[in-house]
Amino acid sequence: MLAADSIPAQLTDACDEVRRAEPADAVAGVQPQFVAAPASTAQASAVLKAAAELGLAVIPRGSGSRLDWGRPPERADLIVETTRLTRVIEHEAGDLVASVETGITLEQLASVLAGAGQRLALDPPANGASGTGTVGGVLATGVAGPLRLRYGSGRDLLIGITIVRADGTIARSGGKVVKNVAGYDLGKLFAGSRGTLGLITEATVRLHPLPQSTAYVSTQCDSPQTCERLLAAAVAPAVAPVAAELSWPLASAPIALGIALEGDPAGVTQRATQLSEVLAKEAGQCDGNPRTVVSVTDSPPPWWRSGPAAQPDGTVLQLAFWPGELVRVLTELRSAAERASLDPAVGGSAAAGVLHAALPAASPADAARIADFITSLRGSLDWQAGSGASPPRASVLIQHAPAAVTELADPFGPVPALHLMRAIKQQFDPAGMMSPGRFAGSL
Repeated sequence: MLAADSIPAQLTDACDEVRRAEPADAVAGVQPQFVAAPASTAQASAVLKAAAELGLAVIPRGSGSRLDWGRPPERADLIVETTRLTRVIEHEAGDLVASVETGITLEQLASVLAGAGQRLALDPPANGASGTGTVGGVLATGVAGPLRLRYGSGRDLLIGITIVRADGTIARSGGKVVKNVAGYDLGKLFAGSRGTLGLITEATVRLHPLPQSTAYVSTQCDSPQTCERLLAAAVAPAVAPVAAELSWPLASAPIALGIALEGDPAGVTQRATQLSEVLAKEAGQCDGNPRTVVSVTDSPPPWWRSGPAAQPDGTVLQLAFWPGELVRVLTELRSAAERASLDPAVGGSAAAGVLHAALPAASPADAARIADFITSLRGSLDWQAGSGASPPRASVLIQHAPAAVTELADPFGPVPALHLMRAIKQQFDPAGMMSPGRFAGSL
């Protein structure tokens, strides 16, 4: 660490752990000047107030596992990392609620909650060596995993939040009970905001019991049409799965399906047997193969949570769509890829309407083809639900990609509600100093 006098006094007065940034602290190729690690919400408030006075652009950082998502920042003067904000503030096991500082990792929190037989039902894929990330990072990026089908994403499990605005003002929303809806719902605004509105320092989340038993029912199918039919059977109320995942690694490969069931051992066994019989029957009717293999195991398929969404490099796209449009989405995706002479791996929470498509790291010469594929796919999925005023039924985001690709294809694509997002940004960060330029529309 360099001498304290090389760092503005306002920052060292605000926080007891401030240092000069190093090359490893770069954000999407943009080098910051300083890194501050506040140990409390009060210190975080003082840091952001000092940054505002100094005119420093601020980039929040948790584990850093998803810091390369989105656009490169227009400026990155100060990294505010949450690695010291790791306390479990309160765990009300009887109410299935916990309040935590947002620098705690999902793995750390899971270890604490397991002692009470509980969990935070978020299972995003590991993203490189940093693991699944911090609570704050998962909330800010909106990432979720297979359990999203039953439990939703972070915004659905968030019942209270503490944030620090760009000027250092501390604001709180929600409470410690699930039915508390008093006040302005900051949680819904900040979930998925990617650090562009402020810094999330504390969160109160709804918990669920750890399952007594889990079973995975797996099979394969030959077409998107069969896949859709099997998924429709799998998500029937009598089956009640917690996850329904798809894996399609190559256009020439079969589509693998995995359905997760949770509950008491006897009930899970009964439902898994019932589901395996239904899937075998449905697949036989669709593909004409009465010997379709359906397996039931107590461990997930090898590709579970390690598919395209977990690819740490190359290009990864996120497709969000109405679940009823699965066949069309898969068909258009493969058609656009074929036109570009590409063959992405595809996978994700098909029954929840979220898929990922991944292409390996490519040479700069391939960037144009990848960008053309993304543009073509967006165009082919730009169908409307009915009238011209209806929202699109599918979207394509670049989760991460080499700069050569994002220079040719907008990471976020068309955003129908951009005017509302600009108004919210103006309200919370009028000077534009929180992660400037990182979000849709260069917000």
